[in-house]
Amino acid sequence: MRIATWNVNSVKQRMPRFLPWLDERKPDVLCVQETKLTDAAFATLLESELADRGYAFAHLGQAQWNGVAIISRVGLDDVVHGVAGAPGFPDPEARAVAATCGGVRVHSVYVPNGREPDSDHYKYKLEWLAALREVVGAGPEAAVVCGDVNIAPTDADVFDPQAYVGQTHVTPPERQALADLQSLGLHDVVRERWPTERVFTYWDYRAGMFHKDLGMRIDLVLATGAVSGRVRAAWVDRHARKGTGPSDHAPVIVDLDEAPDGDIGPVVPPPSATTGRGKNFRLPQSR
Repeated sequence: MRIATWNVNSVKQRMPRFLPWLDERKPDVLCVQETKLTDAAFATLLESELADRGYAFAHLGQAQWNGVAIISRVGLDDVVHGVAGAPGFPDPEARAVAATCGGVRVHSVYVPNGREPDSDHYKYKLEWLAALREVVGAGPEAAVVCGDVNIAPTDADVFDPQAYVGQTHVTPPERQALADLQSLGLHDVVRERWPTERVFTYWDYRAGMFHKDLGMRIDLVLATGAVSGRVRAAWVDRHARKGTGPSDHAPVIVDLDEAPDGDIGPVVPPPSATTGRGKNFRLPQSR
């Protein structure tokens, strides 16, 4: 079974690329974040196209912002929208949907950004992650949490830790909240398979950061032991971030039981450049 996750940063904007990518990579289960559509608009845009390809879907959306989906051709049972007990900002947001697909409980999540350390949105992020932990901890044994967690787990997951000083995504409380989630027995399958490799999933649109390979790894597949033991390949489809009109995120793909494309390395194809850390580099948003 091939499980993938992709923050598309507006599925409507990504349509020229989205369906061709689906046809090329053929995931059995795809978790999508930042659809930025209501449920009705998502169905109007994609329902017939997905049905023609043998996919069912569950979507939790809202206009213009957020929005998450699970697209599956191996079953879509016991769908739950949202995270029980999670706070809103101030109202509940479309940030999580779960379903059982092919015997695996799949959570598609778009964790709040946090905006600025110690802000109200930052506190919301930590509280939302605590609620997610409670839901995932309730079982079942075979489960995956897939999506944009808006946290780089370690300094190895950003191109230059010094560039992120004072920014969200790397602060100790955020990383601890992610570690608390993983303490349920969740394995970061890409990092476990490629412990020393340079692997990113997000690159800012500005300042040529993608072509310089100045990115972050914030899109994760976290799997329980019952699932992680089945992993045969785990990789980032960097090709989907290239070309015209891409998302600022690349898909993460995990193959269970067999690897149709082989165990081909952590990033496909290789980075455009291997620049190392950016000396005295300032993030575009901090300029």
